Amino acid sequence: MKTKKKRVEEELIKEAIEEEHRIRKAFKDKDWAEIKGANSWMIFKVMSEFVEGLEKLAKIGPCVTIFGSARVKPSNPYYKMAEEIAFQLVQQGYGVITGGGPGIMEAGNRGANRAKGKSVGLNIYLPHEQKGNIYIDPDKLITFDYFFVRKVMFVKYSQGFIVMPGGFGTLDELTEALTLIQTKKIGRFPIVLVGKKFWGGLIDWWKKVLVNEGMIHHEDLDLFNLVDTPEDAVRVIDEFYSKYLLSPNF
Repeated sequence: MKTKKKRVEEELIKEAIEEEHRIRKAFKDKDWAEIKGANSWMIFKVMSEFVEGLEKLAKIGPCVTIFGSARVKPSNPYYKMAEEIAFQLVQQGYGVITGGGPGIMEAGNRGANRAKGKSVGLNIYLPHEQKGNIYIDPDKLITFDYFFVRKVMFVKYSQGFIVMPGGFGTLDELTEALTLIQTKKIGRFPIVLVGKKFWGGLIDWWKKVLVNEGMIHHEDLDLFNLVDTPEDAVRVIDEFYSKYLLSPNF
């Protein structure tokens, strides 16, 4: 009978062999017909994801996207804060969009669901099989293969971004939105970072390094707001639209 140690060793060897096979396959020479065929089918897959997203989201009305870590648990203060923000957003007439998964995303959909508002999830296929959380409206859950298609949907159908504490994915979504607004590829909309303690170090670095090195203008720091409470986060969204919708240049 195999010992536990022996079984672990065999499993590690098996994983190493499989990884070797994956690497060899990736670097294997491909002929033009194989390359052309794979790329052509990828184009159709990308198109199908755009079509599904556009059709399902075209009539959702004003929504705010809540970003944040998938790893926080319901007992985490940030989870509770995201749920409350979503609840208050619905009370102000907005729907809520999230990345559709667990953690902060689940909290956002949960708060919207509790307030009986629109709850949208733009999920993504990941190696660990991220699943849509149970608080999303069934007809408003879309699962994507491609991150870039998913990000287009976030930007196109959101009237604002609430950015809770998160990791690389959250940073990617935040900086993507800031870049698009900074370069005037999209119109201005409110971006709210929640958690002064969490975001403070990053913002200080932007000020001390990016601004001082001339990588961004000091005015670019006005593209977002930093708050600490659900009430302030929702207030920023409301005040932005109260101000800009009344402006003749908006």
